[in-house]
Amino acid sequence: MKCPYCTGAETEVIETRDSDDLGTTRRRRECASCSKRFTTYERVETVPIIVMKKDGRKEQFDRDKLKHGVLKACEKTVVGIEDIDRIVDEVERELRGFDSVEVDSKKIGQMVAMRLKKIDKIAYIRFASVFRRFVDLEDFEKELQKLL
Repeated sequence: MKCPYCTGAETEVIETRDSDDLGTTRRRRECASCSKRFTTYERVETVPIIVMKKDGRKEQFDRDKLKHGVLKACEKTVVGIEDIDRIVDEVERELRGFDSVEVDSKKIGQMVAMRLKKIDKIAYIRFASVFRRFVDLEDFEKELQKLL
């Protein structure tokens, strides 16, 4: 593993921790050349998930893109980064459990919306407004009535 600071090739693992779901291993490393420490994450390489978009395009599932969307919906709410990471992890884990490697983007949106609805109603409405493409005030009003 190359050091991100000096690009030295000699590093030593100082600490190893597995995530709660055992899907990720976190390693603290120290560079033998510059003595700086850094963290690496190890995941099992899996078959890519293909997302079928509304317009018919297909693209590879990108957990960072999903996380960015959830982060945007949760801005200025009480939803913490730990909750967001958990949502993204749960959704990805559920997608990997499907029989098919292809999944509709609509299904992913529903999975996220369901989880946000349980945590924070404002984040849910924000996410739903983009995911369901609310076009006018009536769309918002209908969704708000469902929440009430």
